[in-house]
Amino acid sequence: MNRVEYNRAVDAFSDDVYRFIHKMCRSREMAEDIVQDSYLKLWEEVARVDYRKAKAFLFSTSYHRMIDILRRENKFGDIESVGDRVEDTSPAYTGLREVLESALAKLPPVQKTVVLLRDYEAYSYQEIAEITGLNESQVKVYIFRARAFMKEFIRRPDVVV
Repeated sequence: MNRVEYNRAVDAFSDDVYRFIHKMCRSREMAEDIVQDSYLKLWEEVARVDYRKAKAFLFSTSYHRMIDILRRENKFGDIESVGDRVEDTSPAYTGLREVLESALAKLPPVQKTVVLLRDYEAYSYQEIAEITGLNESQVKVYIFRARAFMKEFIRRPDVVV
């Protein structure tokens, strides 16, 4: 990849990567930092990464960076980021979007990741497997389980925990 292709990758993929990470971590600042770190890593690897693989590289890098940050926060605690990610939720839902957001928030991280990559970002099973480090069968199972949970949650959000 050359400088022109790198700049094209920034223009073409930064919004998608940001949206994916923001949906996962629910923190604007964290998502911005992770996207920036991912592009820095891409720049460091610019000679070895083909432009056609840049999007998958960015999603994979940002996903793994986010997992590292969340694990560190869970282990050591980060009081500054807790306030950023606390949401005001009400028990009454006003629409399908809110129900879907609530269902996504209740999914385990792996299921949430694969559903977002498949249904929101339209990645193939093979691409999701490459990004997450899972095999295709695992990806399909996680997507099936996540969709089943979300379907039940949409039917009866007050019952599913």
